[in-house]
Amino acid sequence: MSLNPSSKYSGLAMTLHWLVAVAVIVTWRIAESAEHATKEARGEIMGNHFALGVVIFSLVAIRLIWRLMNPPPPRPVGSAGWERMLGKTVHYAMYTLLLVMPLAGWFAMSSFDSAISVWGLFDVPKLPVPVNEALGEQIFEVHAIAGTTLLVLIAVHVLATLKHTFIDKDGTIFRMLPFGTAKS
Repeated sequence: MSLNPSSKYSGLAMTLHWLVAVAVIVTWRIAESAEHATKEARGEIMGNHFALGVVIFSLVAIRLIWRLMNPPPPRPVGSAGWERMLGKTVHYAMYTLLLVMPLAGWFAMSSFDSAISVWGLFDVPKLPVPVNEALGEQIFEVHAIAGTTLLVLIAVHVLATLKHTFIDKDGTIFRMLPFGTAKS
């Protein structure tokens, strides 16, 4: 049972949710733009992708810690068992990818003997792994597949939210917004 009797998430949970959502979309678009950039520009563009990956990892870690300390509000009544199971599965998969993808990127960059600069503010040092550019390339390929998988999961998440909000009319979207009414 939630310590917060509200049917809404806390302000911090909402803020972290939307910051991660925006950061994921931006980092995806950055990676896409790098694919169409000249070789000279690609490194600088991807530097932003890597830096934002560090930010995403940090925000998701904070969100998970907050969630463990502050359980989410109860789900609206009336959802079918399969919907609850699918929702949990999608959430766990998204959290897993949001944590594993930056770690994989860090490992891949380390395989290229490179640290990650976070916009010149600080560097995430390279991991103590042997230089192996072929392995780094393979990890980046898996990272890209994981990114596509994450986008599909996000689409499922958004579609489910819209279905619950506009078809079931249970106000699900308002659980994660500071306005509107979410049903308990």
